[in-house]
Amino acid sequence: MPLVAEAKVIKQEKIASGHYRLNLAATDIAEEARPGQFLHIRCGNTLDPLLRRPISIHAVDREKGEVVLFYRVAGKGTALLSKSKRGDTLSLLGPLGHGFSIPENLAQVSVVAGGIGIAPLYFLLQEMAMRGLSADVFLGAATEKQLFFCQEVKNFGHKVIPATDDGSAGYHGTVTGLFKKFLSNNDTQSSSVRHSDNARIYGCGPPAMLKQLSEIIKTAGIRGELSLEERMGCGVGACLSCACKIRSGESGVQYLRACVEGPVFPVGKVVWE
Repeated sequence: MPLVAEAKVIKQEKIASGHYRLNLAATDIAEEARPGQFLHIRCGNTLDPLLRRPISIHAVDREKGEVVLFYRVAGKGTALLSKSKRGDTLSLLGPLGHGFSIPENLAQVSVVAGGIGIAPLYFLLQEMAMRGLSADVFLGAATEKQLFFCQEVKNFGHKVIPATDDGSAGYHGTVTGLFKKFLSNNDTQSSSVRHSDNARIYGCGPPAMLKQLSEIIKTAGIRGELSLEERMGCGVGACLSCACKIRSGESGVQYLRACVEGPVFPVGKVVWE
């Protein structure tokens, strides 16, 4: 159930140019939050900007009652949020949305993150580590300096396989190109992913990247889930500004709200324009 909370800023770190990690004291939200969900945040105390901003839940510490956000400054709201400092109070609405599913019999896991897409996937990887699951994490970015949290993800017990557009680290090319190459290998690891009913692929990133990833996953015949990055207004399903075109039945389509029925959808459901 969504909660409205006044959360104290514990700390805010500048991770890279325009990228921030924000720790908030929000005990009830930390207890309720699940990977893939988001918070709707009032970024300041003025009417400009008027609307809250949706930001993925990046991590939680339920023992301390903390919620962590990782975001990129992309406009007036997030620029204002980046000025928040220890002791400030922020108004939160959440947790909101439909998150990732983690089946009980999950055996083979691949996670594909493009750029800031690591934000919600980090929480998923944190949760998997708590359940004793390890994943192959394909992490893509424009350059090595934007490959965020590689060591932390490794510390969870996962394997990080990087890709950079400029070739400064790992595979020289896109993360989807790297993942497609991985699936096409004939080694035991990639074969087990392709042929296991207990395999899952999770992804998040820019729309063009998710479209390519969706096609790769469908061709391979593997189940998966994708977290969409959509612009939102109200965050609770009333304004319909985040409606997504989703397949319904054999040939029909319907529009579902990313803030309520998403932002996570099964692979193959989203109609990419």
